[in-house]
Amino acid sequence: MTEFLEVVSSDELRRRLDGFCRMSSEVVSIDDAVGRYLAEEVLSPEDLPEHPRSTVDGYAVKANDTFGASDSLPALLRLTGSVEMGKQPDTAVETGAAVLIPTGGFLPAGADAVVMVEYTDRLDSSHIEVSKPVTLRANVLDQGEDIRKGAPVLLSGRRIRPQEVGLLAAVGVTKVSVFRRARVAVISTGDEIVEVEWKPGPGQIRDANGHSVAALVQACGAQATRLPIVPDNESALRHSIESALEEYDVVVLSGGSSVGMRDLVVDVLSRLANIEILAHGVAIRPGKPALFARYNGKAIVDLPGHPVSALIVAQVFLAPLLQYLQGAALERGPLGRRVAGRLATSMHSTIGLEEYVRVRLVRNADGECEVHPVFGKSSMLSTMERADGLLVVPPQTEGLSAGQTVEVVLI
Repeated sequence: MTEFLEVVSSDELRRRLDGFCRMSSEVVSIDDAVGRYLAEEVLSPEDLPEHPRSTVDGYAVKANDTFGASDSLPALLRLTGSVEMGKQPDTAVETGAAVLIPTGGFLPAGADAVVMVEYTDRLDSSHIEVSKPVTLRANVLDQGEDIRKGAPVLLSGRRIRPQEVGLLAAVGVTKVSVFRRARVAVISTGDEIVEVEWKPGPGQIRDANGHSVAALVQACGAQATRLPIVPDNESALRHSIESALEEYDVVVLSGGSSVGMRDLVVDVLSRLANIEILAHGVAIRPGKPALFARYNGKAIVDLPGHPVSALIVAQVFLAPLLQYLQGAALERGPLGRRVAGRLATSMHSTIGLEEYVRVRLVRNADGECEVHPVFGKSSMLSTMERADGLLVVPPQTEGLSAGQTVEVVLI
């Protein structure tokens, strides 16, 4: 293989990645669903709440009985009972009466509003004064006002957070259908790669890629398995890839994707039946020599051997792909919160390549966020550790000017 098969733009690559089918679904307990994506919408089996409830501590009343009430002319009401939490009220509210009620208590019959305790004075054991009027249904959560029986609680594709778990529990849903976690094989290739426990010999390096990529896979909610390091041997590489494709949903390799005599990945993949090379080369920097392929519906990603390039390509393309396979929308660019800041120094960029610049964020004396490029040779892994995020420079841009407002994706 003496040249790239096809160099594509990042947008074109994402369009092609969007063609993968998502993982199959499985049913899990809501307690095991955090971070997962719903495969089916969830309909409420009951009203929430199942009976009108008070949203404050106060008194259940008829709203008309408080009309015109003020500090100078409070409304006088008879205290005829109280509501106990967890029990249906055994008393009704009549005209001119009030019933003590706690937050969450069931509204007694006859009441149509709740006056907050802060706007009342207890005169004696059987009378209160109300100094502020309430409107109809004030401080009341009506039956089904939160969720109606039969209505969607959560839609398909929704990521489950703790608050979604609480909502599901509130309507009595104990299990949900979610997309299965992707099983990902991580394979490092190259004669020079050794396990991290080894002392590298001359010309050898420890397997940083295998561990960092596996960590990224796990951070995406997928299941990562590091397979044995594969030397630059076509037979061994073919066996490793074919075995991984039988057991895993995604195969991620590092090394062997650039142009060179020892780069065997494309040669091995091209001999697989039904293989589809989606991209061999992406118009980005760093990370141009990356490969993406599809085999019988499964994704194959070959990251550059360069550790910094491998991590950036993994963050920009692999992480969104894994999230997509597990039910999320396919995001553009690296995953992470985006923040705005002012660029601290001017930067040059190359027309035609989308660049991902490592940056750190610094608050200046005025409290403004400054964006500082992380300087260092491209092969220095420490530049990734020192970076707070990535600044994406569009391919049609020749450079960015100091003081310009830019957007940074936190990593």
